[in-house]
Amino acid sequence: MSRPGFLLSSWPWRSVGYLLTGALAGVVALVGLLGAVAVSGALAIVLVGLPLLLVVALAGIPVAWAERHRLGLIDRDPVHDWHHRPAARGPWSWLTTRLREQTTWRELGYAFLFAGLLWPVDALVITVGLLFPLAMVATPLLMATVGGGRETKVLKAWTVTTWPTAFGISVLGLLALVLGGYLLGVAAGARAELTRLLIAPRESDLGARVIELTRSRVRLVDAFEAERRRIERDLHDGAQQRLVALTMTLGLARLDAPPGPLADQLAKAHEEAGKALAELRELIHGVHPKVLTDYGLEAAIADAADRSAVPVDVELDLPGRLPAAVESAAYFVVCEALANVDKHSGAGRAEVTGGHRDGRLHLLVRDDGRGGAEAGAGSGLTGLADRVSVLDGRLSLSSPPGGPTLLSVEFPCERTDRSA
Repeated sequence: MSRPGFLLSSWPWRSVGYLLTGALAGVVALVGLLGAVAVSGALAIVLVGLPLLLVVALAGIPVAWAERHRLGLIDRDPVHDWHHRPAARGPWSWLTTRLREQTTWRELGYAFLFAGLLWPVDALVITVGLLFPLAMVATPLLMATVGGGRETKVLKAWTVTTWPTAFGISVLGLLALVLGGYLLGVAAGARAELTRLLIAPRESDLGARVIELTRSRVRLVDAFEAERRRIERDLHDGAQQRLVALTMTLGLARLDAPPGPLADQLAKAHEEAGKALAELRELIHGVHPKVLTDYGLEAAIADAADRSAVPVDVELDLPGRLPAAVESAAYFVVCEALANVDKHSGAGRAEVTGGHRDGRLHLLVRDDGRGGAEAGAGSGLTGLADRVSVLDGRLSLSSPPGGPTLLSVEFPCERTDRSA
């Protein structure tokens, strides 16, 4: 509304539409609620109390549904329906679900407020902000047609008998129409915000979205880890076994072949098959190491340290098992950090320390290399930070030129009862 072109935009007309439909919908809601109460009272002769509760309690649902759609006239943010989905099919499940929801009773309270108070306010604002100014603007026209050019009444309050007075009131009506445009905008905005507050608070929308986002993120992590395990199992039980069989077959053929070009080719094929098998085993280990699944994070990090080209000291205090997603993420963060130490740091030694305390897993990877590590410089640190943030973790890096480099990571988690 602070923009100069507000009156020339569609928003004044949106405000008029919102308030006008509010007045009409309020009359319909009032008639509907009175009808619901009347029907409930008639049925209460047969079933005392229950029909009154059911019919009246559910009366707010269609009113709120209509209000959520009407809000689109004046509010760009969509309003979500926060009714829960029934656990089973059928009218009884739907009914019991609705009666147990706080949303249903909040919508019922809004319906009574809307039918009893809000729609008259909408009608009053439309009358004062639009109809009165239009009546003043039309004073000369009314004097020429209805009054026969001699006189006319303005707003049923005073009589105008001269043309200069009629045109003066018309000019005042134009000014009142300009002011009325802003009045309509303010009233429609306040009315829409009140409606959203009562039937769908923005805080509730945001809170529900955050909760659903967190749940979907956890489901995504679990699905990703399950897929990693499936790939590891398929590689281990399928391709690896076939390569083992192929290597053994080539080895036997090499022993049975007489010396010559054929024996040399078999020896070369046998050697290549052995290399492919070794690479496949390394790939399987990188996808999801069996030691991590069977023995936990501490054993898996110790195994990664043994396979590192740079000597690594490991000092961890991890009693019990941690959630599978946290163990997997922590393991691959440490593996990536050790790979960076080997590729980029020029370090002679590294160490991995950490433990679980105060409901958080703390890990620290340190090396005595040249330092100067930066995110986005090909070190994969951005990917590590993304992987940690998925589990609400935190990653920090300290790597001044000349070293040392310290990579710290934390995950909020609790111990689990999974057996090793």
